[in-house]
Amino acid sequence: MLNIIILSVGKIKEKYFQEAFDEYFKRLKPYAKIEVQELKPEPFMSDSDKEKSKKIEGERILKFLDNHKDREVIILDENGRNISSVKFSEYLFGINRQIVFVVGGTLGFSDDVLKKYKNKVSLSDMTFPHEMAKVILIEQVYRAFAISKGKRYHY
Repeated sequence: MLNIIILSVGKIKEKYFQEAFDEYFKRLKPYAKIEVQELKPEPFMSDSDKEKSKKIEGERILKFLDNHKDREVIILDENGRNISSVKFSEYLFGINRQIVFVVGGTLGFSDDVLKKYKNKVSLSDMTFPHEMAKVILIEQVYRAFAISKGKRYHY
């Protein structure tokens, strides 16, 4: 059974995103141990605050990940590698340790996070709000299980 943490900066605020996330979370329960950890986003008031806020969020991410060094860390980043759902399934089931997926906040990731963790996956060539990215991620994890089990969810 895969053991997965979804680490994100910020919570899902929109009810419709949360409902979709909860549905896939529920569907995954028989197949994987899924944990969601949400870090506090750092507010910013102006453009000059953005880099400072991103750095503080990055420090929070790195601190969390330092406590999970035994896990495979996968950063969701728009510049990460694009893979199909089938290849994603093969990739997940080829990992022989626990996994942490990291979803950045509104501002993305600090350079410190991006430099330290080289394993990056893109959900699409398009950019999504971080709340939607969490929903897409959990749906793709569910799809990976469906693919691996030969379920009719993936055609």
